[in-house]
Amino acid sequence: MTAEAPSLPDWVFPPPEGFVAEDLDHIPDLPAHTELIDGSLVFASFQRDFHHTALFRLHVQLEDLVPPGHEVRQEMSVKLGRQQRPEPDLIVIGPEAIIGREVTCFEAEDVVLAVEVVSPDSEVRDRERKPVLYAKAGIPHYWRIEEIGGKPAVFVYELDPATMTYASNGIYHDRLKLSVPFDIDIELTTLYQARTR
Repeated sequence: MTAEAPSLPDWVFPPPEGFVAEDLDHIPDLPAHTELIDGSLVFASFQRDFHHTALFRLHVQLEDLVPPGHEVRQEMSVKLGRQQRPEPDLIVIGPEAIIGREVTCFEAEDVVLAVEVVSPDSEVRDRERKPVLYAKAGIPHYWRIEEIGGKPAVFVYELDPATMTYASNGIYHDRLKLSVPFDIDIELTTLYQARTR
């Protein structure tokens, strides 16, 4: 008697034209935090302590800094186009965004700031592909956070509306002090402090 091979879910076999943004809401048993990039499903992997800690602490600090009507969100995808629905690590949405229990993603025009914390498995996406997609969709600000020498460094970008690409606004190692997209003053050492035993 031979054992039957387990059946694979339908989403393992993408349609010839690729998936579309709305598919993420209708595919049964899709792993949590699945992103859609260029019509392909991208699955989340386990994250390091740096990723979780920096993201949590940044979220808490931004909550105190965002202007009235703005909200900070984690683990929410953003529809950038027909075949683009990534899930930034953190976003700040503006007052026009529709918020509610039934909302499964936000529209690109809702997002004021997209933040990615780089992990080994997401390095190319966070450094190369996602910034292009966010810029083309018109998201005005993008931050990339990386661990350098055990400390967080924040790479800050602002959208150039003439070219729809990001221009660098600096690399911050100790303190993040900005006036856009709103007044921000964060001691970066508070985002992650590794403890040794």
